[in-house]
Amino acid sequence: MELSPLTADAFARLTGMAFHARQVGEADAFLIALDQDAGYDNPNFRWMHRRFERFVYVDRVVVAPEARGRGLAGALYADLFTAAEAAGHTRIVCEVNSDPPNPASDAFHARLGFAEVGAATLPGGAKTVRYLERRLQPPVRPRKASS
Repeated sequence: MELSPLTADAFARLTGMAFHARQVGEADAFLIALDQDAGYDNPNFRWMHRRFERFVYVDRVVVAPEARGRGLAGALYADLFTAAEAAGHTRIVCEVNSDPPNPASDAFHARLGFAEVGAATLPGGAKTVRYLERRLQPPVRPRKASS
């Protein structure tokens, strides 16, 4: 898995604008997701912003090598899905590298029900990504009893 590097200040800004940020253990795993209202200057986020009115964008999900195989990423995503549905979101989006390829991330996201909605070559041409989406169920609102 490849992530763009962040300074400590940039990481603090990112978590400060997060719709949802969760950590497991001291450093076992974490997930950071932003909604459409975040002022995030990132080409992948901008791609989503141009196409979708409302969304939750997974910017980072990281599992430490020694913590892999314990279902932590799946648990972090399940927690995100619950939070997003509770906030009325119906779309979770992310990107996965296609060049260089990331078959483990492709398989993981496919198991969670993500489907491709686009692709792009990032500025500078060093990476090509596939944009993925998982639709969520809108929250069920109780009907008011008629009198």
